[in-house]
Amino acid sequence: MDLESITGASADGLVLLGASELTWRQGTVAALAGPARRLLADLVAAGAALGWVDPPGPDEVAELLDRVLAGARAGDGALRVAFLDGRLVGLGYWLRYARPTHRPHADLEKLAVDGAVHGRGVGRALTAALVEDARAAGVEVLTLDARGDNERALGLYRSLGFSEYGRLHDFVAVGARRYDKVLYALDFRRQPGPPAR
Repeated sequence: MDLESITGASADGLVLLGASELTWRQGTVAALAGPARRLLADLVAAGAALGWVDPPGPDEVAELLDRVLAGARAGDGALRVAFLDGRLVGLGYWLRYARPTHRPHADLEKLAVDGAVHGRGVGRALTAALVEDARAAGVEVLTLDARGDNERALGLYRSLGFSEYGRLHDFVAVGARRYDKVLYALDFRRQPGPPAR
């Protein structure tokens, strides 16, 4: 199975798919694992702040996808992938907090976009879709953290309504370098929902 058959994408447009569109086709997740691993590994190798120091291996990415899709099936998460010109160029997901006292809330744990498509709206489209997925799932507060030097991502999150609620100075260690960990939240309880139909 190739990616074009997964996405149904034409050669000229951005296609966003969620977990439900990915899991109904047998073999889709297996076909997605390789391109997802390449995307994440390439980004990490180039220094992207995705939580890994070394590029993740195939088993690690397959386990991650399985965990996120299980969360999505249970109503405790969402996965979005972006294809441009039939090629995987981004992915993101959120998962509910496991602690019983934090269950109404979720954390946007990963957002990865191919550097070659920065400026084309892929990150915005992915994040906006994940925000709407969280709102639709009844999440009260969606949180995330980002490395302090990632100004592009921080600006995107602010533009979508996230507010900084904390900063841990020099918390992220990459070799001898230190970066701030910036904590953001989007509180749906303080925002009007979409208009009633």
